Amino acid sequence: MTVLVTGSRGRVGSALLELLHGAGIKARAASKNPADLSPPDGIDTVRCDLSDPTDFETALDGVDSVFLYAEPAHIDSFVSQARAAGVQHIALLSSSSVLAPDAAENPIAASHLAVERALAAAAADGAFEATHIQPGAFATNALQWSRAIKSARAVELPYPGSHGDPIHEKDVAEAAFAVLTRPALRGSSYLLTGPESLDFTEQLAILAEVTGCAATTAAVTPGHWKESVAGYIPETFADALLSYWSSHDGRPVTLTRTVEDLTGHPARTFAQWAADHADAFRP
Repeated sequence: MTVLVTGSRGRVGSALLELLHGAGIKARAASKNPADLSPPDGIDTVRCDLSDPTDFETALDGVDSVFLYAEPAHIDSFVSQARAAGVQHIALLSSSSVLAPDAAENPIAASHLAVERALAAAAADGAFEATHIQPGAFATNALQWSRAIKSARAVELPYPGSHGDPIHEKDVAEAAFAVLTRPALRGSSYLLTGPESLDFTEQLAILAEVTGCAATTAAVTPGHWKESVAGYIPETFADALLSYWSSHDGRPVTLTRTVEDLTGHPARTFAQWAADHADAFRP
C-alpha cells in the first residue's frame, strides 16, 4: 500500500507520516513546496498544490490511499484523477463545523462540506471509498496566544467564557492512521473531540500552570477584537468565529469517545498538549 499525505508540512500530516513510517507503510509526502519538507528517511516527496490541478496526476500515480486536506477549489479534478489512478480510499481531514445547520453558508464550514459532498458522490458512484474525519477545536489554536503570553500581556478575547473541545493534533493523526490502515473503518464519518469541554479562561489557566508563565484574559468587545485581527483574518471568517464563540459562551460542548474507539487510548488532555508545546509560550 502507498499512502499520499497531502499537507505534509502541517502538524497532523507530519505526525501521520511518522506513524506510517513507523509501521513500515509506504508513504509519499506531498506539499505545495516539497523542498521544505523533512519527512522520515525513505519517504519520497512530491509537489501537490491542491489549488493547482496540474500536480494531481504525478502526485497520485501508484497511490492506493490518500490523506486529503479540504481544499474545494479543484476537488472535482482531484476526484477524477484519483479515479483514473486507481485510488481505493480517501480519508478527508474535514471539520465538525460541517454538522452545523448553517454549514453551507458558514465560510469556515463550507469548504469542508463541499469536499465531503464531492467525495461522497464519487464513493456512491463506486470510484473509491471515502472517510470523513471531523475534529472539533484544535488545541493548536491556542498558539495564537503565544505572543501575548511571551510578552506578559493579557490575551484579548471577546467571549472568554466560550467553550471548546481542544484536541491534540497527535490524536487526529492517530485517528487518521487507524482509518487508513484498517479497512473495516472506511466509508464512515468520525466526529473527534478532545476529552474536556474547556472555556478560554480555563485553557489559559492550564497554560499558566504548565508553562509557569502568566496567562491572563482581557475581555474586549467583539468589534474591538474584529478590528485587531483585520490584518490577517478575513471579515467573513472573523464574523463566523464570533458567531460560534457567542453560541458557546458559557455552554459546554458535547464530547465523544471516538478518539479512544479508533486509537485504543483516551484522547490527550489539553494539559498534555500544553506540556508538549510549552516552549512556544515561554520567553
